[in-house]
Amino acid sequence: MKKFIPVLFILLLFSSSVVAKKAPDPGANQIDQYKHLIEGRSVAVVANQTSMVGQTHLVDNLLSIGTDIKVIFAPEHGFRELAPDGRTIANGKDPATGIKLLSLYGSRVKPAPEDLMGIDVVLFDIQDVGVRFYTYISTLHYVMEACAENNVKFIVLDRPNPNGFYTDGNISDTAHRSFVSMDPIPIVHGMTVGELAMVINGEGWLKGNIKCDLTVIKCKNYKHKTLYELPVRPSPNLPNQVSVYLYPSLCFFEGTAISVGRGTPFPFQVYGSPNLPDRGFSFTPESVPESGNPPLKGVKCNGVDLRNAINDKLVPSPGLNFDWLIDAYNNYPDKDKFFTPYFDRLAAGTGLREMIRKGMTTELIRAAWKDDLELFRKTRAKYLIYK
Repeated sequence: MKKFIPVLFILLLFSSSVVAKKAPDPGANQIDQYKHLIEGRSVAVVANQTSMVGQTHLVDNLLSIGTDIKVIFAPEHGFRELAPDGRTIANGKDPATGIKLLSLYGSRVKPAPEDLMGIDVVLFDIQDVGVRFYTYISTLHYVMEACAENNVKFIVLDRPNPNGFYTDGNISDTAHRSFVSMDPIPIVHGMTVGELAMVINGEGWLKGNIKCDLTVIKCKNYKHKTLYELPVRPSPNLPNQVSVYLYPSLCFFEGTAISVGRGTPFPFQVYGSPNLPDRGFSFTPESVPESGNPPLKGVKCNGVDLRNAINDKLVPSPGLNFDWLIDAYNNYPDKDKFFTPYFDRLAAGTGLREMIRKGMTTELIRAAWKDDLELFRKTRAKYLIYK
């Protein structure tokens, strides 16, 4: 398995950060806390390449202790191997174990009743990056809903959030609900998957306000101010810690005419376009295993290089940065063609696009959602388990 590319990790870049004395230990490793919940029961697993127990995949580890795994549900990018962005994940079997593999990123995004027939417990173990439009939490929502509808117990094996040290962004407009904006949360929600599951359940966000039988297996040695470096690449185009920190701010370029470096060795660490000024840095997106048909493929892009964002102390930062997006918009010659319809889906509303067009700064944009964000933080506080 390809390991997460190590980077020079700069700690304590802002005063509120703390470093855990012991390394954070994900919930999947706390087998003694959930073994009794799955013994003698039919189990389904929602997992991918990040679902590791030490050096062993969760599924292999569960099988070694006699767990009766009936089905594996695969999210976007697949199960053990990383599929390129946008590729539909097919049903089939896990080649390593022969267990039935059902896709939740293809013809359906939610388990059907027949998929859960005979299942007693569903285990969810996927590494998230703490951002609203990262689709693993949309899969979380739909699987919780299916479990609630079919009286199946749902267990989250929790993992640290590498962007869990802050909350920022607008609260989703429910009129713009989509697979990249399922629930009324900000862009950066500041919760682990387990905490988010508790909010979804507790606040009645599942269809019909139903509740699922939820258990969260906590991480050890983790607090929200812990700067956690991911041990495994969470998706094909987040190859290192720099990209993980920049992703919440740079992903909005996906809804514009600007490349964010897909099809290069450094996705989500640069941005550029042939229509931006030449500042001495350029890149040309090409077909690569992680991105088969990237935006602006084969076109030389004048860009901005953010690969040293950690060393330059641009990240980690306790807030979104729209300066790069605003800079690109201001320098793009045909502003009517800068935004695509996908931008409003990512932003879960029209407000962000309209504020950028009006010439508002990052500070003014962030101030516009301050009151709503404070209300969300009060709701979130009721469910935090890493205080």
